[in-house]
Amino acid sequence: MTPLRSLLFVPADSERKLARAGGADADAVILDLEDSVPPDRKTAARGLAREYLQNHSGQPVWVRVNDLVSGELLRDLAALTAVRPEGIVLPKIRGPEDVATVAHYLEALEFTNAVDRPIPILALVTETPIAVLRMGDLASAALPRLMGIGWGAEDLSAALGAGNPRLPSGAWRYTYEHARSQCLLAAHALGIEAIDSVFVDYRDAAGLADACAASRADGFTGRFAIHPDQVPIINQAFTASDAEFELAQRIIAAFSSGAGVVSLDGKMFDIPHLKAARRLVSSRAGPGTRPSGR
Repeated sequence: MTPLRSLLFVPADSERKLARAGGADADAVILDLEDSVPPDRKTAARGLAREYLQNHSGQPVWVRVNDLVSGELLRDLAALTAVRPEGIVLPKIRGPEDVATVAHYLEALEFTNAVDRPIPILALVTETPIAVLRMGDLASAALPRLMGIGWGAEDLSAALGAGNPRLPSGAWRYTYEHARSQCLLAAHALGIEAIDSVFVDYRDAAGLADACAASRADGFTGRFAIHPDQVPIINQAFTASDAEFELAQRIIAAFSSGAGVVSLDGKMFDIPHLKAARRLVSSRAGPGTRPSGR
């Protein structure tokens, strides 16, 4: 699966926003059946999502379904499995058993609808307090469909009955920084993609660029977007520059002699640097490679 740098949420009940989604150049479009769709629009949203999946090819299209306790999840999967979404974004999980349950639902529906490939799952793992507390369980679970995990501050804040998850400085409050770190560590423990939270002020391009640079430096492999204008900024931030790529190639070449430590440009590089260089080169090798950070 091609690495996902940018994942654009689009309300599935908005024909106007759906029409704009394909031109955004996001690595994945996520048709949202959950938070952005009011209860009386769920059925219409499923119909529009199904139509979109039937008529759009080329760009990966994912679907954020409703959570397990909503009463809407099976309706979502029954309506859309046959039209083969690229993957499912699963919100508000409580632990690995929720991912396993949805995987069983998908397996049955894939068989019924003659879907010839397993549909992967990207789980949102910090939207309930219990999920944050049980992140270690997730990191040690056998979940072959789980290709990535992401986090979000707004749902966790709502679950806690809390206020703004950010400090006046813009930094995350401690609880949310903890949840973010747990998500990041769990993703790398599992060897899957780590997707950072949305940046809610879609008009602040400079702020988004800084946030994305920090995300990538921390080890996240991509970021959710809520507006098409955010997509090019995210894509650029999560793409290795030519200078980074060249240095990675030089590091790999320097280690070809079998040495455990090498010197380049007055700096010492050891085996962890070699592993990082190989991941970076692999991330630019083209479709089908594993994402940076594996």
